[in-house]
Amino acid sequence: MDRFDAMQLFVRIVELGSFTRAAEQLGLQRATATQAIQQLEARLGVRLLQRTTRHVSVTADGQAYHQRCLAILADVAEADTVFTQSARQLKGVVRVDLSVSMWRHVLSPALSAFCERHPHIAFDLSVSDRQIDLVREGVDCVLRSGTLKDSALVARRLTLQPQVTCASADYVRRHGAPTALEGAGGLDAHRAVNYVSAVTGKAVPLEFMVDGGVQLRTLPGSIDVNNGDAYVAACEAGFGLIQVPRSHVRRQMAAGTLVEVLAQHSPPDLPLSVVYPHRRHVPVRVRVFVDWLAELFQA
Repeated sequence: MDRFDAMQLFVRIVELGSFTRAAEQLGLQRATATQAIQQLEARLGVRLLQRTTRHVSVTADGQAYHQRCLAILADVAEADTVFTQSARQLKGVVRVDLSVSMWRHVLSPALSAFCERHPHIAFDLSVSDRQIDLVREGVDCVLRSGTLKDSALVARRLTLQPQVTCASADYVRRHGAPTALEGAGGLDAHRAVNYVSAVTGKAVPLEFMVDGGVQLRTLPGSIDVNNGDAYVAACEAGFGLIQVPRSHVRRQMAAGTLVEVLAQHSPPDLPLSVVYPHRRHVPVRVRVFVDWLAELFQA
């Protein structure tokens, strides 16, 4: 194994925390990966990794070498792109994670336009509402709604999604529509479909704008969900109020099966961001895809 391949292997081991998983991703035998790192350490004269039967950690020298490897690999990737490919000839797979609702309502209708522009780029999509570890699962970028926590990842804001509080027409016929947050016609007489956060495991409270601030309310409900499509479907079935991006229920509202309530206290706009690992070596095909996402939402 040459030095460049050994660098790539070392970087993947650090990012995944596993010899076995790094070897699998690079199409190597576990023993080959182990031998290559041993030879790399012998050539450098330092220990880069501490390994036990269950865990791999990076030494101080390994951390410094990892940063240098990232810079070198990034420069090589950029040079290859500049001198061997034009923008229309970008090749490879972009691995993207996004929610079911985001795929159905945002990316699915538009992605064919990107593929026509870059026919040699393919996609490996992970479509679910769970939270993932980008580095450990080998994902290039994720689409995330909401305010993001501080992390070592890069987040690029794409847009703010207007939200709506809605209920089914049948629910409104049976229970009436709330006309205020408190008092007569208030929320105390109503129920909600509760969306359970994949991060906290708790129901996400409803948010209402009041005098420039946000008021949180958690309503009782008979059904909890952890999937965006199930959230909307439960509302359509009459189980209670929900809050979603308006674009996700535009069809149902136009048909009259869902109706907006408490428009005077609409939820705050929901940020939508694309998130990718905080490292210099971001493949050009991923950068092109992220730029296209920004164009999509600007339009």
